[in-house]
Amino acid sequence: MKNFTISLYAFHLRHTLTDAPDEVDPAAHLLWENLAKLGATTLPFTALKNLHSKLICYQNNNYEPQREQGRQTEWLTDSGSIDLGTFPTTAGIKIQGNLQPFRLHDTYAVDLTLYPESPQISIDIPQLQLFKPASLLPASIQASIGQTIWIYAEVDPSEDCEQLAEKLATAFLAGTPSNPVLIDRDKLFGSSLFEYQTVDPNNSQNPAEQCQIMVLLNNCQADTIAQTTEAYDWLLKLLASYHKIHYIYRLARESYARSRAIYSQLDRQMRDFPTQIADPKTRLKNLNQLLTKLPFDAMDYHSSLGDIKAHHTAITTNIKNYETCLKKIQSIGDCPQFWQEFLDRTRDRWQNQIQIDLDYLTPGQELFGQMVETIRGVVEIEQAESDRRLERTIQIVGTGLATGGIVVSSNPYSLIEKKLTFQLTANLNTVHPFIFSILISICAAFLAGFATWLLTRSHLNSRQ
Repeated sequence: MKNFTISLYAFHLRHTLTDAPDEVDPAAHLLWENLAKLGATTLPFTALKNLHSKLICYQNNNYEPQREQGRQTEWLTDSGSIDLGTFPTTAGIKIQGNLQPFRLHDTYAVDLTLYPESPQISIDIPQLQLFKPASLLPASIQASIGQTIWIYAEVDPSEDCEQLAEKLATAFLAGTPSNPVLIDRDKLFGSSLFEYQTVDPNNSQNPAEQCQIMVLLNNCQADTIAQTTEAYDWLLKLLASYHKIHYIYRLARESYARSRAIYSQLDRQMRDFPTQIADPKTRLKNLNQLLTKLPFDAMDYHSSLGDIKAHHTAITTNIKNYETCLKKIQSIGDCPQFWQEFLDRTRDRWQNQIQIDLDYLTPGQELFGQMVETIRGVVEIEQAESDRRLERTIQIVGTGLATGGIVVSSNPYSLIEKKLTFQLTANLNTVHPFIFSILISICAAFLAGFATWLLTRSHLNSRQ
């Protein structure tokens, strides 16, 4: 294999819609930090180790993303690509490197390309390890949106390209728990293109742990390099849109799962509502608890639904970007059919699925509002009934006390008016006038209270 190159295309989230214009994601700088670590360990390029000094988003080795504001270019350097120089290997072959850092709207993108010092140096399968392939895998790069490994080589016309591509993809993943799975094959600019997909078996849903491997083999002396160079910008953005579509769809499914969980909880509360209000003793307490909790659930539901709407807009935008890039590449030369199939599948399934999720979940917002209004209405009725019961009790007790007070005050042996001192007489059969006065007042109080109870009861029944 000659003209051999390995390129890492990694895409990492810089900021989200919820971040202020001068804010970024807390892990936005992780891509550049991990690349600098490679320069200090497995890929001993001095320029890669000192990557911070080359990027405009760093100053004195401190990440300062606000320095990117106002730039008219997608480059994150002032002088284009970064020549990393070379490092020697045990096979006597020097490996040369080049790095191109970009900011594509809300995404950081990097192209790290490794190749032999001379394009005429022949590389075989075992020598692939000279390029330290393990250092380019997701475990080291941790690109949050995803990454693609692009391998290019020129081979003899007699070479079995599919078999060679399988060997290259397998050797690239040597020493890892993952195995490459052939997803598709076709032609790109006259060369055979093979797409492999590998995922971490322990975390198959995380784009940061996934790796797409594209193997492009030229066995017919096609002008692939020239056409690839012409289409470079569109290829880079096509891969960025590809990974962002996967990333956004995963976020949309997570938001849908959160919304469904809240919706299911609301459904259980609606079914349990008759039980909650069945017992008059605990009715008001249960209703107040629901009334306290439901608005927060409604806010969470509204937030998750808003996220799904934002994801629908984002995936629609990236589908359009992907389509634009694909058309530009097709105008330069032949393209693999599976790129067009991915576009069609994304439109027909993923974009439509998010819209279906929205259609299914949107009525839940009205249910939350109706549930809150229903509970408030029941609470108001219950509170009004409680207030009437309290008012009636006060009337009964007040009437009884007032009547008793009048009776006791009108008695000539009243303690207050006559200031008599109560003394026990020797004759226990004789009732002291004061005791008699108290008993009379208590009886009058009870009779007045009972009369008031009858009157208020009659009035209450007539109102009902």
